[in-house]
Amino acid sequence: MTEHVSEAEIREQLAGINPQVAEQQLNDKVGLEFVELAPERVVGTMPVAGNLQPYGLLHGGANAVLAEALGSTVAALNAGAGRAAMGLELSCTHHRAATKGHVTGVATPLHVGRGTITSEIVITDEEGRRTCTARLTCIVRDKPPGA
Repeated sequence: MTEHVSEAEIREQLAGINPQVAEQQLNDKVGLEFVELAPERVVGTMPVAGNLQPYGLLHGGANAVLAEALGSTVAALNAGAGRAAMGLELSCTHHRAATKGHVTGVATPLHVGRGTITSEIVITDEEGRRTCTARLTCIVRDKPPGA
């Protein structure tokens, strides 16, 4: 049985996401699997089971969790050595609810700057219908020495 994970815990994990360990952590917590992992495009999929997700969110929440995970990963991959992407601002437009099967998201960077990285995420259901469009912006900071 998968443990219950709160939205706050997921946000905390995503804020400092490390692409090298993200796949296992997110797969263990919410069933997210990365299909493609590159600075210019991140693709992931996760199960949706109506209101029964282990992270305790309604079916629309699966879109937000997937968008945050993929957008954060794009930011982490584009931050560069010595820098970290942290702090999330997510804006989602839900087109329809996905209540069963899997949702798949594709995240691409829209803007990579010195202080922020913004990604666009498109999420579709198993039939290929768009369930959500999102933009996620992460603040980029220099890592402290020794971090």
